[in-house]
This record gives sequence, C-alpha cells and structure tokens, in this order.
Amino acid sequence: MTSTRIKGAAARSHVSAHIRDALRNGDLVPGQRLVVQDLADDLGVTRSSVREALVDLTSDDLVEIVRNRGARVRLISIEEAIQITECRSALERVCARRAATYASEAQRAELTELGTQLCAAVAENAPETYSTLNRRLHDLIIEFSGQAVAKRQLERLNTQMVRFQFRLAMRPGRPQQSLPQLLSIINAIVAGDADSAEAATEAQLASVIDELRTTGTARSVAPR
Repeated sequence: MTSTRIKGAAARSHVSAHIRDALRNGDLVPGQRLVVQDLADDLGVTRSSVREALVDLTSDDLVEIVRNRGARVRLISIEEAIQITECRSALERVCARRAATYASEAQRAELTELGTQLCAAVAENAPETYSTLNRRLHDLIIEFSGQAVAKRQLERLNTQMVRFQFRLAMRPGRPQQSLPQLLSIINAIVAGDADSAEAATEAQLASVIDELRTTGTARSVAPR
C-alpha cells in the first residue's frame, strides 16, 4: 500500500495545498491537531511528506509544532489579528488603486455583479453567504490589481484571518454595517477612481479593526 502513495515534492505540495484550502474554508479550526498518520492516509502520501509540509506551514505561521504533542493549527490572538489587518490594509489599498486603474471592463462588470450578490445576501439575512462573498470580493480586487507580490503576502495573511472574518460576519448587524463600505470600494474601482478606491478600502479595514478591538474588550470583561 505504501508503494502506491504519492512521494517527494509533489506529495509535500499536495499536503500543503490541502491544509491551506481547509484553513481558508474553515474546515480546520485554530488549535486543532494535525495527525501525521491520518493526513497521510487521507491524502495518499507518505508520513515524511506530511511532516515536511507541516514544517513549510510552520514557517508561514499557519501551523505550530508543540514538543511531545505534535502539530496543530496555530492559535491567533485578537492583538495579532489586529496587526495582521493593519498589514492587510496597507497591501489591499495598493491593490485597490491598481484595480481601479487597470481592471478590464469585464472585470469591472464582475465586481458590479458581486455587489448585487452582496446586497441580496444582506436582504435575505444570509450571513454565511455574505461572508463568502466578502472574501471573494477582496480576492478579486487583489487578482484584478495584477500585484503579484502583494497577492502572495495577502494569501498568507488572509488564511490566518478566516475564523475572525467569519465571526465578524455572524455578528448581528455587521453585514448591514459593512455592506455600504464594500459597495463604496466596488463603485470606486468600477468608476476608475483610484484615490476613492484606496480611501474606501482603508475605511473598510479600519472598521474591521474596530470590530476586533471590541471583541478583545468584550473578552477582557467577560465573567470567567
């Protein structure tokens, strides 16, 4: 059976991609154990390939290896989530400017359609759908910007932030609050207004930071 398993660099890449996708989709949660044998069996790779992939993910701050306890999805504090969002803001503002300048007509039309879908998700009180569309919007803006360096850095940062993004979207009233912010970004990019696209992106992510700070405050005063 072992002889049929994927080996080498292809296996290592396969495991890494699987775990990254699971993190983005919320299938893995912070603190969850990553059992080498289970991953090897599920993915049809060798144990050594799994261990190598886990080392790669550790260097990207997605996984941590605890002595005598194995690997687990890395926990992120509220303060670190705020700092990650500050970094995201700097990079996403660059992407928004470039998208407003360089996006094609077809890409601008796609953003407009996504705005319509976001409005429908809020009207239908579908926070999970709204959260998915929200992430899709940010991904498209990064893609349409053509900023490859920013894209690589943001992929790493955004993977770490999935659980916080989902939690914020599930807060009562949060989609209604953030929808106008997202529509402002879309409208500015579609209009080709780079300054407004950057400003709207900064405002939207500043709002995320404010929400994260509220989360931290709520935790600090919660009864133990």
